[in-house]
Amino acid sequence: MQKHTKKYFPIFLLPTLVAFIVAFIIPFILGIILSFTKFTTVIDAKWIGLGNYIEAFSNKEFLNALIFTVKFTVVSVITINFFAFLFALLLTRKVKGTNIFRTIFFMPNLIGGIVLGYIWQLIINGVLYKFGVTLTFKPEYGFWGLVILMNWQMIGYMMVIYIAGIQNISKELIEAAKIDGATSFQVLRKLTIPLVMPSITICLFLTLSNSFKLFDQNLALTAGAPSKKTAMLALDIYNTFYGSTGGEGVGQAKAVIFFLIVAIVAFIQLSFTRRKEEEN
Repeated sequence: MQKHTKKYFPIFLLPTLVAFIVAFIIPFILGIILSFTKFTTVIDAKWIGLGNYIEAFSNKEFLNALIFTVKFTVVSVITINFFAFLFALLLTRKVKGTNIFRTIFFMPNLIGGIVLGYIWQLIINGVLYKFGVTLTFKPEYGFWGLVILMNWQMIGYMMVIYIAGIQNISKELIEAAKIDGATSFQVLRKLTIPLVMPSITICLFLTLSNSFKLFDQNLALTAGAPSKKTAMLALDIYNTFYGSTGGEGVGQAKAVIFFLIVAIVAFIQLSFTRRKEEEN
């Protein structure tokens, strides 16, 4: 059986491999090349070297979007994982209606980003209208609106992952620790958190990458207003690429920079948390 599997494995792998190369590898490499050119289509690309990158870093809107995205990511990653882990702890205890609560908390993740953005725009503006302002009145309003939206959407998803990790912890181990006199906080700090590090690694990676790449919700909730001060990196790249004539090359350069930032941050996070897993 194994011999037949090895024999026909390349045949079954080939369609997927070809599709991956055509749909991802080639466009990715072509995108990097185009970031060093001025173009409107692939055919008329003209090499200009680092010109697009210099223009990207000298663009105040891009730098503002980068700072705004970093702030948003830090706040979102902390709040989402804190509340998701807290709810996971509560819903892994013997409480009536646990499965119902898990389903309810997970449901926001099933709603599309654009729809979710418009729904929360109506809700938050409905509250702010009482004070004579809207989400676009100040950048701070848009910032916290995005944080609330992201938390509402992602907490349930992360909670399910944490629940799976907590349920894999041996009950005998926890009972032995309590018999030895460990308090609930000591069990949490010394046993639960170290043993769910694989779940923490996954949740941190997902929240980190999704926060950096946020686009749909940002477009629907604030569209970057006021004065593009609430535009995140993905939205700024979109506006650059499609918002002005000749901006394609700069937009592509920003996209490459964006990819490198997300890849480096994600690699550092994965390396750190996996090291913690090995230590535990």
